[in-house]
Amino acid sequence: MNLMKSVKRKVLLNPGPSTTTDTVKRAQVVPDICPREKEFAGLMKGLREDLVRIVHGDLEKYTSVLFCGSGTMNIDVVINSILPEGKKVLVVNNGAYSTRAVEICQYYHLPYIDLHFPVDMPPDLVEVEKVLQENPDIALVHTTHNETGTGILNPIREIGALAHKYEAVFSVDTTSTYAMRPIDIEKDNIDFCMASAQKGLMAFTGLSYVIGNREIIEKSKDYPKRSYYCNLYLQYDYFKRTGEMHFTPPVQTIYATLQALKEYWAEGEAAKWARHTRVFNAINNGLDKMGFRQVIKPEWRAGLVSSAIYPDDPNWSFEKVHDYCYERGFTIYPGKISTSNTFRLCALGAIDENDIKDFFVIFKEALAACGVITPVKYRD
Repeated sequence: MNLMKSVKRKVLLNPGPSTTTDTVKRAQVVPDICPREKEFAGLMKGLREDLVRIVHGDLEKYTSVLFCGSGTMNIDVVINSILPEGKKVLVVNNGAYSTRAVEICQYYHLPYIDLHFPVDMPPDLVEVEKVLQENPDIALVHTTHNETGTGILNPIREIGALAHKYEAVFSVDTTSTYAMRPIDIEKDNIDFCMASAQKGLMAFTGLSYVIGNREIIEKSKDYPKRSYYCNLYLQYDYFKRTGEMHFTPPVQTIYATLQALKEYWAEGEAAKWARHTRVFNAINNGLDKMGFRQVIKPEWRAGLVSSAIYPDDPNWSFEKVHDYCYERGFTIYPGKISTSNTFRLCALGAIDENDIKDFFVIFKEALAACGVITPVKYRD
């Protein structure tokens, strides 16, 4: 335990995993236990119910299904599991993570429509409805809540309403918003959402979860079986019959997640979102003062990811700036936009605005050390 107290705190401004509390770190140090013990199954039952409560779901209508993996596994699970035979997926795509959903469709040879929009703009709802009208065989609509590559917020409530109008299931990748930006699964017209423990819950990598409609999961029993490990009904049914994961769970990560859930409820949804908003505002204020431009207009930002454009300065080097900051306890992250050179600063994790103030002291030093002139300049 003394060793745990000596762990140096680092501020992660990357889009996950996030900065964790010492209490979450220590929660992994537990007596060894076989995950097939009833005691452990009981822990998972409470965890699964809490995951539904975070998105204000009715436990009779919605459930959560746990998997051992990262956030991408959830996209895989939902898309391959809940598409009926002979039906089609519509991916409303304006970024890297919706593109990942398209790639999953391709790998499973699923019929799909890639409805592509610019990465720096919200989807056109008129176009979404047009595609749904013209393709009555669409049974699943999928999009991303916050495209983490840019930080844009997609209008999921409106897209979900359109999906339901045309009798399609609506799934949303909420990996980077779940337990941060408030979500109401019913009001937001969501049938399935998803996340992983290292993001909004501020726990550790290895546990992912799908929160979704029980009735739709039950129906999917009769859909084509496209994966063994990543089948939603198979995992759901095993939980229902035994209270356990079908395959070996990430035991220590689950203990850490249970502690993270305690801390989530203690802080409260509104207070936690207010803290993330403080952090996000501090990031944007710092970037603005230094002259950095961002990819996404302020009114379209999700409040979690700032995507800054590289300045037009011959001395700018992301690698050198990153390394300078990293050596002093701050992690920044490269961008994920094929058409622009960007870096990202993210407002998740157990951090607050004072951490951002401290970061910008170091960031300014890093630019000065590289010979980058501030405020930074752009040619146009």
